[in-house]
Amino acid sequence: MVWKPQLSRLSCVLVSAILSITVFPATAQVKVGAPAPSFTGTDSNGKTESLDQFHGKYVVLEWHNQGCPYTKKHYTSGNMQSLQREWTGKGVIWLTVISSAPGQQGYVTASQENSYLGQMHAAPTSVLLDPQGKIGHLYDARTTPQMVVIDPAGKVIYDGAIDDRPTPDVSDIKGARNYLNEALSSALAGKPVATPYTRPYGCSVKYAE
Repeated sequence: MVWKPQLSRLSCVLVSAILSITVFPATAQVKVGAPAPSFTGTDSNGKTESLDQFHGKYVVLEWHNQGCPYTKKHYTSGNMQSLQREWTGKGVIWLTVISSAPGQQGYVTASQENSYLGQMHAAPTSVLLDPQGKIGHLYDARTTPQMVVIDPAGKVIYDGAIDDRPTPDVSDIKGARNYLNEALSSALAGKPVATPYTRPYGCSVKYAE
């Protein structure tokens, strides 16, 4: 009978490992330094937006899911909105991307998203609705949140987590190392990005099955 508890403990370890892989998957580092894939999408106001129209500007892509605890962490605290205001105020284009498929967690209609933006006082440049996951798959987006920074020449200079605290706990925001801030601050100052890639954390992007 001794083997049963041992097996149970082993099962718990295996389950925990599987869950951690799901929550914290890695993306391909080869994207950093390469040209950002071009895309066209429709925003929550019905306007067509393309990456090409922002050539010559820094662009942030933020993968989003309203129902994800890791996303909620940065929105209920006001952290994401603060970042949006800070960087768009410096001329950065901030595109929030929602790649959740219909029927999946995080999927929203345009009107639902606009209501959410007002409720949360969010301030991205635009929110791109990507229910077919076309933009998400172009960038191999795995988690919400996941952040990508594109420079004025159209190259990816950062891809990964928003910070180094991979938890849904709001209290962890204070004192966190914010990789997005570091990347943008360095780039706008004409310096190379010291940490161009990190392992993103959050909920898996809810693509169509």
